[in-house]
Amino acid sequence: MAGKRRFGRVRQLPSGRWQARYPGPDGRDHNAPHTFPRKKDAEQWLTLKEADLKRGDWFDPAAGAIPFAVYAADWVEERELSPKTVQLYELLLRLHLNPTFGETHISDVRLEDVRRWRASRLKAGPKSKPSFGPVTVAKAYRLLRAVLNTAVQDKRIKENPCQIPGADRESSPERPVLSVAEVFRIAEAIAPRYRALVLLATFGNLRWGELAGLRRKNLDLDAATVRVDETVYELGPLVKGTPKSEASRRKVVIPDLIIPDLRRHLNEYAQPGSAGFVFVGVRGGQLRRSNFSKPWARALEKAELEVGEIHVHDLRHTGNTFAAESGASLAEMMSRMGHSSTRAAQVYLHARRERDREIASTLGKMAARELKKAKKAEKRRKGPGGSGETSGT
Repeated sequence: MAGKRRFGRVRQLPSGRWQARYPGPDGRDHNAPHTFPRKKDAEQWLTLKEADLKRGDWFDPAAGAIPFAVYAADWVEERELSPKTVQLYELLLRLHLNPTFGETHISDVRLEDVRRWRASRLKAGPKSKPSFGPVTVAKAYRLLRAVLNTAVQDKRIKENPCQIPGADRESSPERPVLSVAEVFRIAEAIAPRYRALVLLATFGNLRWGELAGLRRKNLDLDAATVRVDETVYELGPLVKGTPKSEASRRKVVIPDLIIPDLRRHLNEYAQPGSAGFVFVGVRGGQLRRSNFSKPWARALEKAELEVGEIHVHDLRHTGNTFAAESGASLAEMMSRMGHSSTRAAQVYLHARRERDREIASTLGKMAARELKKAKKAEKRRKGPGGSGETSGT
């Protein structure tokens, strides 16, 4: 007769399948998450579970019995996020994650579920276009992974099912980079009250919200610096906030080239007082992106640039490219752009390396032309006889 098991118990159910139970560190009995076709299978499962307990890998199976939507909402609430980020996460949850995972317990989310969800989001629609943009799907995937990473840390699930290589990477279309001449064409073409904004967005590497939230006291034209410690979020109403990360709080040195334009702007258009906003609308109120769209479109048309193809954010993108091409290091790019990770800065440094190759190629062609000229001149100098003397007596 077989001896009694020293860990856990197995029993046969009326269905004929076998159930495994074991005592957890919490002093309660726990069932295996599923039944087994054979008694041997149930006993093997108990052996593996006992090994988990000895290694300290055990976690309460009931801890993961919480709907994803509930856990994710708490996750967002517990974090110190900017209003804009909260708005983005709530949008991603409502439109992209909760419809699939909202009612599912976090312990029941599997890799194949995540893979199937992602594939369905990227699947081509009736006009051969993805159901959702790949950038949005990548953002939603990263949020799902972040929420479930916390669940792993909380010991609610054993491992994160978000294990799809490359699913977190965005493949945004390449944004246009303007030339210096094109930037100044826009600055000349736009309504005069926005000329300085165009130049500071480009050569100060500022985001829209940072421009809209910039106050006089943070613009030191004698020192040629702009200090970024406030931003504006458009969430229906305008909401004052802090920059998106600690790295976004920064002081940026601006080129002397645009100082006269900024001085003129402060004298003619900015709100009065040290706390006054530098850039305001026609009626003197805070700047809104929606109100800026018409003067921006008119300026592009007047400057003979593609309306709808160039966005306001492309000014910052252009300025970042200029900074990289000037020879800025990775750390300098991160500081100027206000990024805490190297990811974005490396994109611009890669662009600089591409530019380096173009420069090298141009230099090579120039050298080849000069060498060819030198050889022809040397040949003429030596004359037909090749002796170095011209013909005649």
